[in-house]
Amino acid sequence: MIQISALPAFTDNYIWLLQDHRTQCCAVVDPGDAAPVQAWLEQHPEWTLSDILVTHHHHDHVGGVEQLKQRTGARVYGPASENIPGRDVALHDNDSISVLGCEMKVIAVPGHTLGHIAYYHHGLLFCGDTLFAAGCGRLFEGTPEQMHHSLSQLAALPEDTLVYCTHEYTLSNLRFAQAVEPNNPHITERLANVTQLREDGHMSLPSTLALEKLTNPFLRTGETSVKQKADERNGLDNRCPSAVFAALRAWKDKF
Repeated sequence: MIQISALPAFTDNYIWLLQDHRTQCCAVVDPGDAAPVQAWLEQHPEWTLSDILVTHHHHDHVGGVEQLKQRTGARVYGPASENIPGRDVALHDNDSISVLGCEMKVIAVPGHTLGHIAYYHHGLLFCGDTLFAAGCGRLFEGTPEQMHHSLSQLAALPEDTLVYCTHEYTLSNLRFAQAVEPNNPHITERLANVTQLREDGHMSLPSTLALEKLTNPFLRTGETSVKQKADERNGLDNRCPSAVFAALRAWKDKF
């Protein structure tokens, strides 16, 4: 059984730490800063960092990779079509890798960046900056159609899947979600819960896909209420879910 915990980095990043207690080997996902990982390893000298998983090339996700690799000899996995420092294994859509004895499927999720990938093991999703709790990543490289398709792929995974994204953006995302669907009781309830969590100093992650489908406007582009709000915002009849998505993302960029 893999234990998962978060190592906070920068102002709002999480580096996910995966531990296999049978072997005392561990892995990290998107170590943008080596320092939190090195500090944890120094406090737990009996553990070995064996694997580093990278979702995309942005510095706040790869900045610590080479330093950690040099120190530990960990194997680095990352998307084949992006420049990932220290990468040992280049990954494509539908590849499978074994990490800490768990088979993980690679899912291509372009949008935030063109080569962005996610890692899925039954019940667990490490999705970088593609799907956030109650939100999604900005479109730095991809198109709205690409991102909408990527999110649709993730939304098709089992509803009990735990969503491990890499930023603490949940509160601001929920405020936007409430602007999109002011009469959605699930959003109102989640906003109150997350507000309390953050006031108490707790993280808001992981989420679940079931909760995202109820409260994340970017996964709800087929809902009439969401389409109507998107139409109202950009003055168009957004005829397909990807057009609704594009309208929502443009709104969120300025929210």
